[in-house]
Amino acid sequence: MVIVVDTATLEKRNKTEQQLFAVVEQNTPDSIKSPLFPQDNPEAFTFMLNNELIERLNLWEWFRNYAKEAQVSTAGIRGPQNILYPWDTRFPINQVGIILATLGKSLVANEKADGQIVEKLAGCEVRYNSQKYVEFIARIQAAQGIRTYVPKGFGTLPIWMASFLIFTLDLDGGEHVTSSHSVSTKNATKDLNDQGSQYLPEESMQFVRKIEQVLKTAETDGYPIQFSAATDEHIDLERLDELHDGVQLYVGYLKSGVATNANLNLICQTKPPIVVDCVGGCMYRPMRAIFERLGIADSVRWLHIEPDPLYHNIGKLDRNPKTGEAEFYDLGCDFSILDVVKSADYATKLKNQPLGTIIEATDPDGDRLIVCQIEEVSRAQTVQQLGIDHLMLDEDRLLTIYTPNQAFLMLMDFHTKQLKTAGLWEDHPRFIIKTTPSALAWDQWGIANDVQVINVPVGFKEIAAIMKKIEKQIADTPNKPVVIQDVYGEIISLGVQPRLIFAGEESGGMITGPEDLIKSHGGRTAIAMREKSAGESMVLVTALAAHCKWENIPLSDYLATIFTESQITATCDVREDITYYNESEPNPEKLRDAKREGEEKRDKNDLFFLGIAIALRDEKIDIEQARVILSDTLPELEFTALENIKFVGDGTYLKFADMFVEVRKSGTDAKTKAYASGPDKNECRKYAKAFGETSGNLTELYRTHIGETYLKDVENRAREIYNTFQSN
Repeated sequence: MVIVVDTATLEKRNKTEQQLFAVVEQNTPDSIKSPLFPQDNPEAFTFMLNNELIERLNLWEWFRNYAKEAQVSTAGIRGPQNILYPWDTRFPINQVGIILATLGKSLVANEKADGQIVEKLAGCEVRYNSQKYVEFIARIQAAQGIRTYVPKGFGTLPIWMASFLIFTLDLDGGEHVTSSHSVSTKNATKDLNDQGSQYLPEESMQFVRKIEQVLKTAETDGYPIQFSAATDEHIDLERLDELHDGVQLYVGYLKSGVATNANLNLICQTKPPIVVDCVGGCMYRPMRAIFERLGIADSVRWLHIEPDPLYHNIGKLDRNPKTGEAEFYDLGCDFSILDVVKSADYATKLKNQPLGTIIEATDPDGDRLIVCQIEEVSRAQTVQQLGIDHLMLDEDRLLTIYTPNQAFLMLMDFHTKQLKTAGLWEDHPRFIIKTTPSALAWDQWGIANDVQVINVPVGFKEIAAIMKKIEKQIADTPNKPVVIQDVYGEIISLGVQPRLIFAGEESGGMITGPEDLIKSHGGRTAIAMREKSAGESMVLVTALAAHCKWENIPLSDYLATIFTESQITATCDVREDITYYNESEPNPEKLRDAKREGEEKRDKNDLFFLGIAIALRDEKIDIEQARVILSDTLPELEFTALENIKFVGDGTYLKFADMFVEVRKSGTDAKTKAYASGPDKNECRKYAKAFGETSGNLTELYRTHIGETYLKDVENRAREIYNTFQSN
């Protein structure tokens, strides 16, 4: 059954889009509105890049910014685009940039292939211009002799399905046009290697160097960039269609993991009330088909099923929340941010849903999941004491909103108990992989349940990198314990033939590992897939929902039970996102200046804390001096319980006796992210907010103990430490 959205909501959405289009039109000069080449020409053609075009389009400036992003990006090289005139090179993401990047990647792939045919996959989600980008990617690759598998009509495909198919079909990699849960005017290409994993920075820099070579050649001699015909034999629109876009293969994978007979029977018997909010619409078609093949479609109602680049108006405001000025302002659709959930208007859309209904909200590319539940208003104090955010739906009902930290704790616990009930738990030693800003409760749960915990920097590619290290040891020495070093420098023994119980990050992405190693068609093995998947987590959430309905308890009671059983003290977690500019500013010059100014503030904050962490590591200061420096800068906070400060690959992690705070700069934008986890939510928020908003100005004490000269080399030292971690 589909939940129908009322006419007034659709009219409001269309009005917002019209306003957005009008602002973009107003800020685009007439000289830019003509395309650089025919947009709908199905025949083969050549786009000649020369010095005159490079200068007119300011491509060297674009390249410098693109290369800088490639060195630090955690989730694809993303940025704003001109949604009406996508060839506008004033914006970081544009047709010319996509073309150059695709050409660079194609040249690298063919060099590595040593004469063999390269096979890749290309897909996208719902953002403006995404399908045309996929078409151009496929046609440039075809002109380079690369076979590209695409959905029919260059249609949508969740990122996790693209990753799954690359690994399962033994392809050479892929492209996915997505910018995850960020604002509607942004886009990106997420590059996937032959494992289906996102590129690490060193992989990205290989094709960035090729782009530089192309631009240099074009400056002197010109460079003909070839587009194949849309019907070229190297563009394969049939294979994915024959595989139902991977649905049947993925159902088989799920049945080897979380879609056990026990879980499916539990769902079918209890039919828990579930609403799946397919934010952006990309997830409806594949997940509806998957749930039907699993026999559990009757348990689910679907919301927002139509693909929509404006995300059904979710996250859209008509004024800047910081300045109060009237302007188009986009919060994105990250449902871990409470204001985004408020904008979804669940009070209206879910008014007929019964108490106990669980909402599973995805993001546009389907890799993140947020869990909510409708509960009685009388439970407001209980959920607040548990650290669970909530909104009032009406006078009788409230909506609990679980952070991924809370929801995933429930899922790893439920999954563990299901394995124990099935008698499988003792077959293998168990471990989880988590990013450092994810909940301290996960580490405490691991200790209580004899599960080893591996901490890594932010980004699912970091999780995938650890997986590959583990798999290599299993393959090379199958009868010996697997030993891994985490980003803290801890040496962790996982035991012989260990199995992954859970891998995830606080931003809403997770994966599990099956009992038997996953095998590709060509015989490659893996302990788990390489990309986070709301498709997989949705099945597990639905099973947990069925369990809670069977026990006649809300999710909040299940969470409280875990806190008690596993003796978890760090029951609360918060994240503060400090965004230094309006990402939806339609004027590219203003946008560029605002972002540059924001990046300076972001970097200043980052360097302040990074300098303390590296100085402590280098024994330039001791922990007491670090406490004094921090107390001098942030006198409203208490630092006597601070035990250690570490650089953790992309941020600074401060370990207190009963909590942690981590501050890191975004790898994709002018933002600072500050996280805290501990027993008191108000304290966590206080510390996270103070750290995130720290200006980075150096006090006299800081200059005395660490000094500006020392700071000049701190980022290089941090890069060395990260590279050492990667190579271990």
